[in-house]
Amino acid sequence: MNDSIQARPPFPPFTRESAIEKVRLAEDGWNSRDPERVSLAYTPDSRWRNRAEFATGRAEIVQFLSRKWAKELDYRLIKELWAYEGNRIAVRYAYEWHDDSGNWFRSYGNENWEFDEQGLMQRRFACINDLPIKESERKFHWPLGRRPDGHLGLSELGL
Repeated sequence: MNDSIQARPPFPPFTRESAIEKVRLAEDGWNSRDPERVSLAYTPDSRWRNRAEFATGRAEIVQFLSRKWAKELDYRLIKELWAYEGNRIAVRYAYEWHDDSGNWFRSYGNENWEFDEQGLMQRRFACINDLPIKESERKFHWPLGRRPDGHLGLSELGL
């Protein structure tokens, strides 16, 4: 794994516009489903709480994301800015996925993020709930990868 530290604009302190940009960049990264790529947005010693799991550092983040995306198939995510101040951003999000038995879920969550001066996330705290849905209830239908710019966001979808 590449543990090099590369600045990730936009940098704190965040404005509304730069916080929205940071959220979209994070969404794009996670929609790539590439654990190595995603891990580079975090400090080498980043600390996470994701549900009841804790991770510290990029290697553990890569392991976590690899397990996650091996289980959560056809993963598609939308993030939305909730609040920001200084070097912190709060987001809400939803993602849709199915398990290896074809059962579909929409997972809802909130995250609190804290960034260093290089724009790397040093802390991430996530709370998530999974809602079983029917395939016919899915709302995220774009091809795997980045959500198209014209696709509705969470508020517009009524989520």
